[in-house]
Amino acid sequence: MSKTLFDALEAALRTAVMTSGLVDPTVGRALRLAGYDISFERVARRPASMLHPTFEPAGRYREIELDSERRTVRVPDGVELDLGASAKAFAADRIAHAAAASGAGILVSIGGDVAVAGPAPSGGWPVLLADDHAVPRETPGPVVAIRSGGLACSGTRLRRWDSSLGELHHILDPSTGVPAQGPWATVHVAAASCLEANAAATAVIVLGDRAPGWLTERELPARLFGCDGATLVVGGWPSRVTR
Repeated sequence: MSKTLFDALEAALRTAVMTSGLVDPTVGRALRLAGYDISFERVARRPASMLHPTFEPAGRYREIELDSERRTVRVPDGVELDLGASAKAFAADRIAHAAAASGAGILVSIGGDVAVAGPAPSGGWPVLLADDHAVPRETPGPVVAIRSGGLACSGTRLRRWDSSLGELHHILDPSTGVPAQGPWATVHVAAASCLEANAAATAVIVLGDRAPGWLTERELPARLFGCDGATLVVGGWPSRVTR
């Protein structure tokens, strides 16, 4: 396989190890069984009466075997991979560092995953925090500045679909295959890389009430916006941000 694909798979497994399986690339089959089996635009248009989801745990990332010399991967029978929790962040990091080799300061944003490299502008790179990365830059909202590493957002408000069992979303708990249930609607995390930030942001959604302690232990700055409208900041995230 190509070096880029192999490196992306390696990054996905590193993410699983980093989060002790809270973010797991073997969740692909569980996502498909839950109904996310085609492009999201088509999933969202499908009538609830046509979708009868089942839930199956993942947790098999330790069974994936990578051979760096041959650049091959062995995937056990029945395992389906999904790199949605790591591929964009991996790409953002790689692009930012490649571009910064010219000596310029670089910010790369891919679907809400932000990576920066090289010299930052005075005051840092301003980033608008929002549920949807596609909102116009002029949209009112909190703004933070980053100078290095990465910033990532995960949430449960956007990729939702109806089913015969009720409304579902795309962040699954790998231990059950069921959409994560918890108090957080949108999470922003800053870290040394976009890959690490995105892994942590997704893990927070799965962790639910245990997330603040998990973030504090790892000294990861984060802003957790609750389903009840309350905001919690941990790990050194600034309590006051530009608006």
